[in-house]
Amino acid sequence: MTGAKRAANQETISRAIFDHLVELAALELTPEEGDYLRRELNSQLKAIRELEAIEVDPGTPITSHGVPYTLETSPPLRPDEARPCAEAEEILAQAPETDGRYIVVPDIPHTDLE
Repeated sequence: MTGAKRAANQETISRAIFDHLVELAALELTPEEGDYLRRELNSQLKAIRELEAIEVDPGTPITSHGVPYTLETSPPLRPDEARPCAEAEEILAQAPETDGRYIVVPDIPHTDLE
C-alpha cells in the first residue's frame, strides 16, 4: 500500500484526540455515542479531503458560498426592526436565575491553553 493510500485510510481523529476534545468540550458521552460521533467526524473529514482533491481552475474567484450575492439577482435585505416578544415574561420565569431581564448562566470551567 502506498503512503498516499495508507494516509487516506487512516482516521484523522484518533481515540486519544477524540477523548481530549470531549474533555475540552466537557461532554458526557456513552462509549457508544463517542464511537458514533468519532466515526461521523472522520467521515466528514474524509469528505472534505475528497472535495479538496477536486481540481479548480485558478481563475475561479473565491466566494464564501456557491451563489454570488449581487443587488441585481438578490432581493434587498429587510430592515432590522425590534419587535417585542409576547412571551418574554413566560420565558424569563422558566430561567433558574435572572438579573433584571437577563438570564444568568453559570461560568463554564476551563483551563488556559499554553
